[in-house]
Amino acid sequence: MEYYHALVTCSILFLVSVRYFLGLYAKTKLPPGPNGLPFLGNLLQIGPKPHRSLAKLAEQYGPLFTIVLGRVTNVVVSSAEMAEEVFRTHDAEFSGRSVPDAVAGGLENYDLALPWISTGDQWRTIRRALSIYLTNPKKLDKLQGLRLKVVTQMVEHVKEISKRGQVVNIGKLAFATALNQMSNTCFSADVAHFNSDQDGNEFQNAVKTIMKVDGKMNFADYFPWLKILDPQGIRRDAKAAYSWLDQLCENFIVQRLRHRECNFPPHGDLLDSFLDFRQENPVYFDVKHIKVLLMDLFIAGTDTNSSTIEWAMTELILNPSIMQKLREELSERIGEKGSLEEAEILEIPYLQSVLKETMRLHLVAPFLLPHKTVTNVKFNGYIIPKNTPVMINAWAIARDSNSWKSPTHFTPERFLSSEIDYKGRYFSFLPFGSGRRICPGIRLAERVMSLMLMSLVAKFDWKLPNNMSPKELDMDDTFGVTSQKATPLLLVPTPRNN
Repeated sequence: MEYYHALVTCSILFLVSVRYFLGLYAKTKLPPGPNGLPFLGNLLQIGPKPHRSLAKLAEQYGPLFTIVLGRVTNVVVSSAEMAEEVFRTHDAEFSGRSVPDAVAGGLENYDLALPWISTGDQWRTIRRALSIYLTNPKKLDKLQGLRLKVVTQMVEHVKEISKRGQVVNIGKLAFATALNQMSNTCFSADVAHFNSDQDGNEFQNAVKTIMKVDGKMNFADYFPWLKILDPQGIRRDAKAAYSWLDQLCENFIVQRLRHRECNFPPHGDLLDSFLDFRQENPVYFDVKHIKVLLMDLFIAGTDTNSSTIEWAMTELILNPSIMQKLREELSERIGEKGSLEEAEILEIPYLQSVLKETMRLHLVAPFLLPHKTVTNVKFNGYIIPKNTPVMINAWAIARDSNSWKSPTHFTPERFLSSEIDYKGRYFSFLPFGSGRRICPGIRLAERVMSLMLMSLVAKFDWKLPNNMSPKELDMDDTFGVTSQKATPLLLVPTPRNN
């Protein structure tokens, strides 16, 4: 009898052990990927432009593969089909965030920032504030006069430059314009001046530093024990840039609170709306939330918009027939009424096609902000463990020949007969992301970029300086949170008689 009990006990222990190890295996059943080196993993295979190197690896290992960077195992998504699985089927499971050390070490209250906050009650409250006061079409219409004022200033500035026969740095011009459009939307004030390098450059340096260090290959992200040492000085640089922007927003908030205490008339801008919303939601939306949210809007709404405009103008210089076709469409639309409302500009088909094709071919955010699994996920026949970073290579997806004909050619016409938009419903085109983590500022961004590009094309003729040929243009990009044109676009403007 004792032998029988012992045999049963051993059998049960064996089955439990087998089940345990099978379960352990199942939890680590990740997609295949390239073999890596001890300690380093696949770090040496990434290089300075991960969006390109990971796209090449996807050609070998498929649209879903695993890559090990130091001590961190990542899953890479590189096709529209896999992205649809992530955002449509498993959106909640992939809704976590993998926060770079540059953000965690540089941004005070980073866990309140919309890009990094967990999807709980605070996140929902912040999204609600934005949906009411920023992305609401009626609110956007109400504030369009402020943005038009800034673009009018831009046009007058370019006219002055043309009188002197000087060149325009399109990226800097677009950045100053986007910056003042955002600051007028938020604060009813300019924070940069077209005729002054100091104000705009100081802000631009802060934002571009943040974009650079947040997206830079940081060894502290791959070897956590290096965080305290900060060997590349990334945390130091991030903290300096974030602190400068933090102080700017803090000053505006303090001034506005004093303004309201004195019972002066409200400005009716975004800051006023946020302060009103704070009174209704004191727990999940206080002054700290407002300050961090304003910083998010400035970072997301200036560098990305200005970079897209610079790439669009570059492609129009390279493709004069497209430039001419766009001008003809603008002349016809503007000529009918003399001027257009922002909402009407969004209905100009070829202008919107040029912007969409620019965002597809020169995706400003090559990777969507890093997602992370919040639980074990059964995905495409694999098991992706909890807390696994997921890299969505939107750049590779936008250039996938399975989704796009002649994907490396600039062809705005591909969007004229297509319903594809950038609002997260078409997974071959994700300039603003998708799912619950989609960028909330899409409606403002499309208005800002449309108005700016329309004005530059309709008001001026442009040519390259020093008899430079368009074929000599450097089309290389740099990598960070945003991908920038490596060599600034310099053009000579001539006002058009229209």
